[in-house]
Amino acid sequence: MPAPRPLPDDSRDVESFATVLSEELPGTWTVHHHQHQRHEEQFLHAEEVWDLNEVAAALAEYALGADAHLVRDDGTRLYVTLHPRHEEEFLVAAMAPSGAAPEAFAGVREADGIAVPADPERAARSITADLLPRYDVALAQVRHNTMNPPQPLPAPGAQPQQVVMTWLENGSLAAVTTVRPAAETLVSEGFVWDTAANAYVLSGDDTRAQGRAVQAAGARLARLGIATVLRAAARPAAEATLPAAPPGARTAARTR
Repeated sequence: MPAPRPLPDDSRDVESFATVLSEELPGTWTVHHHQHQRHEEQFLHAEEVWDLNEVAAALAEYALGADAHLVRDDGTRLYVTLHPRHEEEFLVAAMAPSGAAPEAFAGVREADGIAVPADPERAARSITADLLPRYDVALAQVRHNTMNPPQPLPAPGAQPQQVVMTWLENGSLAAVTTVRPAAETLVSEGFVWDTAANAYVLSGDDTRAQGRAVQAAGARLARLGIATVLRAAARPAAEATLPAAPPGARTAARTR
């Protein structure tokens, strides 16, 4: 492996930039600064950087000298270091969640980092508009994969796979499944995991959008060979339209 390229004399201060940046970002952040005495320390502190793009390339090619970890009170972590090719910029990347099994990251696109201006206020705007939303999406996928590990194939003659949907009193729809492809379909159509309900919940704030999401999810589940079961509404005058049921089957309809 070739020796890392040293940076020329650089007046940028990672610690000062990261400290001011933490005050500009939404939420409450703690800053942990690291000055690298040896090049190996660079990789030690960047071990969980969630990037296979610009930040990873800089780490592999250059001896960057210092970095900072920004940790928000909800556990979100950011990695900050010098941009080796642009003296007026820094590099910022998200850090992967700790404790998740490697399998949980399968199929999840990395929340690749970004180059930001050396002005902390402008940098915070870029991070808030670009990096953090992509991080939230990737983190949700990892958490979803953690809660829904791959399921073994059913044995011959086993009970057909199905998703059970139940109306909640507030008009939301709760879907229960133990099948990962079904869970992925629900999430992609707007269902959100709700720990209290122990189910994937689709808000009823917009009944038209809810109906379209249910129809789309039902159609996609049907193509996967997964049945959709809708339980009786929890309150009167509640109807929704599901994909056409097989001949002889009944469906409950709901309108508002």
